[in-house]
Amino acid sequence: MISYALRRLGAGIVLAVLVTMITFFLLSGSLESVARERLGSAATQESVKALMAELGFDRPAIVQYLDWLGLVLTGDFGVSLFTSQPVAPAVAARLSVTLSLVVTALIITVIISVALGVWAATRGGVADKVSQGLSLVGYVVPGLLIAIVLVTVLSVNLKLLPATGFTPFAQNPGKWAASIAIPVIVLVIGGVASMAAQIRGSMIGELRKDYIRTLRTRGVRTRSIVLRHALRNAASPALTVLSLEFIQMLGGALIIENVFALPDSAPMPSTHRSKATSPSSWASLSSVSCSWCP
Repeated sequence: MISYALRRLGAGIVLAVLVTMITFFLLSGSLESVARERLGSAATQESVKALMAELGFDRPAIVQYLDWLGLVLTGDFGVSLFTSQPVAPAVAARLSVTLSLVVTALIITVIISVALGVWAATRGGVADKVSQGLSLVGYVVPGLLIAIVLVTVLSVNLKLLPATGFTPFAQNPGKWAASIAIPVIVLVIGGVASMAAQIRGSMIGELRKDYIRTLRTRGVRTRSIVLRHALRNAASPALTVLSLEFIQMLGGALIIENVFALPDSAPMPSTHRSKATSPSSWASLSSVSCSWCP
């Protein structure tokens, strides 16, 4: 299991490097427009070229990428070209909310999926139909619709949970849990729909193998067979689904954060595009994202 996890981690690192490389080379073709954006529409071609040389944009793309990768590996993400602020603190401040949502949702998803998948695979019958029915509902019902229903019931009618806003864990753990409860529920429903079905299928396959029959003939207890042998072997394909689910939750969390007006979804202030991020436009964005909130 550990070697499998290490291989998957190594493959993930290689994939991350390839993604950053492809993204970097795709964006390298628009560096002149970035320099022109910083100088303004009245900038001359000479001043644009001078700024590009100052920023190092006139070097070969591969050299720029290797320099960037070396700095990233040492924890230096550089300075934003638009805000002139360090990138790492700005990203960390916004990433903390996203990670608190995703990690919490992922832990709950794993617990519920394992319990539901094992229950369906070992009991069969009604348990299996209930498990498949819940997975089907999680697949076909859009997350946004689930969010609206939960807010209407839990926030508007019952007034149990806040509809918007975020409280840091260090400030008040109870309010933090309440502030992320509905977004986490939305993410968990989608995650359980895919993971529970995967674990159920893997468990059914393992329980039909010869070594399981051998263990039963030797008098090994059913609980030990399921939890110590079948579940351990069925976990490998589930880990693949879990890694994909983590990526999917990261993307879904960005949408959920906008729906619930969580703080990290606010646009970063810009010193060069003041019209696009003026206070009036921020207020307009907030009003759109919370137009259905109480």
